[in-house]
Order: sequence, then C-alpha cells, then structure tokens
Amino acid sequence: MASPEIPAGLLESIRQAGRVVFLTGSGVSAESGVPTFRDEMTGLWARYRPEELATPEAFRRDPDLVWAWYRERRRHVAAAQPNGAHHALAQLQAHLAGAVLVTQNVDGLHQRAGSHEVIEFHGNLFRNGCRDCGHEMLHPDPELESPPACPRCNQRMGPGVVWFGETIPEEALKMAWRYSAAADVFFSIGTSGLVYPAAQLVEVARWSGAVIVEANTQPTPLSASADYVLRGPAGTTLPRLVERLGA
Repeated sequence: MASPEIPAGLLESIRQAGRVVFLTGSGVSAESGVPTFRDEMTGLWARYRPEELATPEAFRRDPDLVWAWYRERRRHVAAAQPNGAHHALAQLQAHLAGAVLVTQNVDGLHQRAGSHEVIEFHGNLFRNGCRDCGHEMLHPDPELESPPACPRCNQRMGPGVVWFGETIPEEALKMAWRYSAAADVFFSIGTSGLVYPAAQLVEVARWSGAVIVEANTQPTPLSASADYVLRGPAGTTLPRLVERLGA
C-alpha cells in the first residue's frame, strides 16, 4: 500500500498549534485485533446483547455472569499488541508540547505504547471499581473467577469501565471538554462520531475555531465538515504524519 499523503496545510497547522487534541475510538483498537464491544457477543455469549450484561442492574442480578464476560474480554485484550497508530500517537505526544490524548477505548493499549496522561472516557478493563463506595484499584488477577471484595466497604467490585446507565467520570469529562475548547487542531481517529458525549468534543473544538481532522477507514457523519480527512487505517496514516512532522 502506498504511503498516504499528508496535506501541507495540515502539517503547518500542527506546527503552529499550541494545543492538539487526539480523540480515539474503537477503530484504533480494531487494528490490533481487539474485538469491538458488539463483536464479542459470539460463542457462549451469542444469546446475550451487550445491554444485558454491561449495566449496574445486570451486575447486581448476576455478578458472576457479568464478571465471566469481562474476564473473556480481558483475555482478548491482554493478547493484543499496540499497533502503528498507538505508537504514532505516543510519539506525537512526546513531540508536540500541547498534545492531549482522549480515548473511548478501555483496553490500555495507548499506555502500553508509551502514551502518558491518557484521558479515559469509558474507564479501563484492567481496573476495578466499587459501585457502592467509589473505590478504584488495579485489577489484581486476569483469571480471577469471581468479583473481588472491595477493600474499603467489602462489597463486590466490578470492572472499572463505564456501563450503560452510568455517566462519564466527571474529571475525565471536565478535562476533555477544557482541552477541546482550547484546541487549535482536533483529531477524530477511528470513531464514528456518534457516541455522546465524546462526539460533542468535536463540536466544542469547532466552536472554538480548531482545525478539525478525521482519520478513519470509512466516511462518517463528521467527514463532510472536517477540514482534513485522512482516509485509511490509522496504523498507516498516523505513522506517515509522524514521519512528515519529523517527530
């Protein structure tokens, strides 16, 4: 495959930017072989819908069932490796003083590629959270068969991800909103632009005058209004961007 062309105007905008925000979605992780949320409803799980398992109510009703599904998801993710997009974003963060990374993904692949201070909109599979007292901690054992007891209140802890019916962590939302409002360049990478409130970050950036860039394999609702569109896998387009910037 030929290297994707990076518009000279985009390169100049990035070089002059004081703040660049990167928003990533499931398309970035899919290039590492991480199944999307709905793709994992196969095999033993095919008779369930995600909405039947990824809710506080489902966990209260049958915590061991929900925990087993997330254990399977953790296995998939643990076997995956960061791809070219993850590594390119880590390089861009290191190269650009005002670069901020916001992700809708819960797999931790950005951190494994070397990114720091990642704003995780939907939490992280490898953390646990107590819905009773709010305590959070690293997940101690990928093969743990039952939800662990919270060391603070002794209630069962669930996966540290945002479920249907739950809100985005307040601090993550505040930080992402603040950085997007201050962005000079805003990238939407591997995301449909349909899931709110993450999708609203693009609107916040646009209202503030940012240059909007979409990097995706397929057109999305954002494509027609983006200032620049990098069509193709992020694992190809973003390393090319790093190369052109000399990052």
